[in-house]
Order: sequence, then structure tokens, then C-alpha cells
Amino acid sequence: MKEQASFWRHPAVPQVDLLKARYVTHRFTRHTHAEYAVGLILDGVEEFENRGGTHRAGAGEIVLVNADSVHTGHAGAEDGWAYRMLYPSVEAIADVAAELALPYARPFFPEQVVRDPELAGLLGRTHTAAERGDDLTASTLMRTLFARIMLRHSTGPRTAHGATAGARAVRAALEVLDGRLVNPPTLEELAETVGARPFPLLRAFKAATGLPPHAYLTSLRVRRARSLLGAGSPPALVAAELGFTDQAHLNRHFKRIVGVPPAAYQRSAGTYKTG
Repeated sequence: MKEQASFWRHPAVPQVDLLKARYVTHRFTRHTHAEYAVGLILDGVEEFENRGGTHRAGAGEIVLVNADSVHTGHAGAEDGWAYRMLYPSVEAIADVAAELALPYARPFFPEQVVRDPELAGLLGRTHTAAERGDDLTASTLMRTLFARIMLRHSTGPRTAHGATAGARAVRAALEVLDGRLVNPPTLEELAETVGARPFPLLRAFKAATGLPPHAYLTSLRVRRARSLLGAGSPPALVAAELGFTDQAHLNRHFKRIVGVPPAAYQRSAGTYKTG
């Protein structure tokens, strides 16, 4: 079956990205993104790794992936899968959590696949309203959807890691990588900079983020690329500014993480898609 994907943002819900896609052979590499991922499987089966396990989501089921949580994505059936995805920012979710007077500002979803027919119907209607450009309906349903998801399926955040030497080294390493996207250090240089030894830092980094430093750097570069593309920077310039070898290198990693090529993402950034 033919693969197709549309990625866009509706002006009525500016802190939420939307994806409508059918994938058969496409595979999302291990990655993180700053937003939550909330989706409805329309057809087929998606299989993905997250939080140390492999999950399968079939038609009518809802996928819930926490922000900054490492995950993958690929077909779990021969014909692939079709879905509608929402990517709300942490701020958008926190805003609704505050209105609900929840005791936590950043909700956590302990279950990554849930079967909730009523919520699935609401998610489908919400996504469709945003696709059609119905401002009032999209904004109203979106807020209602997030409220119900949190009330039914979220808990408080996981216990934060203690202030151990390893945790401090990881936080420092993250800051170094964020500031050196174009000219990243070697593992040995990174360890020396943060006052750690290479192997203990690598082990602590993977435990904290779910990825080794080089893979986390790629996710970080793609995250920054989305911002630059949304601001109108040409893909070739974005590739050079963020340390990718060339535009083809950016294209390959961008699609493996976002699901669409940079040019397609840029065409829809800051706009809404009509049906």
C-alpha cells in the first residue's frame, strides 16, 4: 500500500503539531522529542519500543508517549498502519493540568497503549476538526480531549533522579551537547569537560536519557531543525548550521524522527491543512 503523510499545525491550537499518515515500510529510529505524542490507530498495527518494552497498538487503540521519552515506531502487520497523531507541547498539557487543579504540572502516562472507545472517538473528531480548519471546534475539542486523557490515564511524574555525581555529570553533558551541535566533542572530551570518566558517563547518560550521546545529539539537532525550518530557513542552510554533513544527511535523520522530509515539514509549518 502507498505510504503518505501530512504534518501541520493549526493556528487555533498553536502549541500542538498534527500528523496524519499511513506507513508500511517506514521505520522511526530511536529518538525523543520535547512534546507528548497522543495518537489514534485507524487501521493496521503499529509496533514501537518505549520504556523498556515493545508495544503493539491496533485499530481503535490510543497511543500515549511521554515527552522526552525514547521510542521507535514501525509496522506491526504486513499492511502497515494508519493513524492520526497529536504532539502537544509540555506547556500546553501543563496549562490544562493547571485548569483541572491537578496536583502535578507535568502529567505522566504509565500505559503506552490504551483502549478507550469514547476517548478514541473524541480524538478522531478533534483531529478531523483541525484538519478541516474549524477553529472553534478544533480548539474546544482539543482542550476537552487533553483534559479527559489526563483525568483518565495520567499520574504524577516519575520520581526524579537523585543529585548523584552521575546525574550531575549527565546534566552538564546535556548542556555541552546543546551548545556544540555543529562541533560536538568526542566521548573522551565530553567526559573530561564534565569531570567524569568516559564509560561511567556513557552508562549514566544512557540510563538517564535512553540514548547514547551521539544518538541524543541527532535528536537534538532534528529538534532544532524543526524550529529553524518553521522560521523559514532553507533546508540546506539548516543542515549546515546544525552540523549535518549535507542536506541529504538532514533529510535522512529528519524523516526517521519526524515522519516527513524537511521540505514537506516546512511547507506546512505555521499553517493549517485543509481537507
